[in-house]
Amino acid sequence: MKEYQAVMVRLTRHLHDDEDALTDLLNERSRGGWEPALLTQEGDRLTVIFAREGSEAVNH
Repeated sequence: MKEYQAVMVRLTRHLHDDEDALTDLLNERSRGGWEPALLTQEGDRLTVIFAREGSEAVNH
């Protein structure tokens, strides 16, 4: 079963700061096994949906 995580980033008018924030976000999630699945932008708000394969415990 897949797990999902949504992250909302408020963009600024400072290109370098926005690049640093997005780079940090992507690197942090990547280390945790998350991959970007969807990216949307509305005004100054960027929403990134991350997905990864979840671990399911099976009891028999």
